[in-house]
Amino acid sequence: MKIIIETLLLGELKQMAEATFGNLVKAVVDVERELIAVDAELHSDLEALLLDDGSRQKSLWGINIYPEIQGNDFVEFDSMINMRPSQGNRSRGIENEEMRKKIIAIVAKRIKR
Repeated sequence: MKIIIETLLLGELKQMAEATFGNLVKAVVDVERELIAVDAELHSDLEALLLDDGSRQKSLWGINIYPEIQGNDFVEFDSMINMRPSQGNRSRGIENEEMRKKIIAIVAKRIKR
């Protein structure tokens, strides 16, 4: 598991994917601190890593990154940690369009192709 505070090269992300799921890397984005934790079997492990590092629960969102895919399908908004009725999110996806845009911007900032 790794917290990306600067940048991660796409090649490194591909290696992580090959070592675990083959085609994807699980990640958790801290939208407040603009950080990404990557490379674990469960989103909840990445969530715990960021919480231990000072992140706040309400700022953490789980995604999957597909390093071999370009465009809109590079990021998938699907994680059990996203189910938060108290924040108006009642599914594994991320229902708020503005939040999805913010997450995509953070991923673009932290992962370099």
